[in-house]
Amino acid sequence: MAERLAAGDTAPDFTLKDHTGRDVSLASYRGRSTVVYFYPAASTPACAKQACDFRDSLASLQAAGYEVIGVSPDPVEDLAKFVDEESLTFPLLSDEGHQVADAYAAWGEKKNYGRTYEGLIRSTIVVDPDGKVAVAQYNVRATGHVAKLRRDLKLDK
Repeated sequence: MAERLAAGDTAPDFTLKDHTGRDVSLASYRGRSTVVYFYPAASTPACAKQACDFRDSLASLQAAGYEVIGVSPDPVEDLAKFVDEESLTFPLLSDEGHQVADAYAAWGEKKNYGRTYEGLIRSTIVVDPDGKVAVAQYNVRATGHVAKLRRDLKLDK
C-alpha cells in the first residue's frame, strides 16, 4: 500500500473512464481546486448518502472554486446507473483495477464484523490548482463527511 498523502504532496495524476465512458484526467482540472473522493461501491446506502451530499453541496462548492470527482472500483455501467438513480451532477470515475486508489493510499486493509480484507478505504483528497494535496482525509464516514469537509475548507463559518 502506498504511503498516505499529506498536505503539500504532489497529487498522483490519473486518467480514468467516467460514467459515460469518457476519459477524465486529473490534469484537466489543473487551475481549479478539486475534491477527489473515493467510495467503496455505487448504489449502496452509505455511498448514495455521501454522493447525494456532494450533489446537494456542489453549487456552493463550485462557487467557492472547488470541483468534485468521485472514484470507485465499480465498472462504468454501474456508475452510469448510480448517476441516473441519484441524479448526480459530477463525474464518477471507474477504477476497477484500483491503481488510482492504490496511488492515493485509498486501498488497503479493512475490518468489518471481525473479518479482515482488502478494499477501498473511504477517503477524500483535495487537490489545489497547482496539483498539490491541500487536504487528505482517510477513513471518513459517509454521513456528515461533506459538512465536515466544508468546515475544514472554511466554507461554512
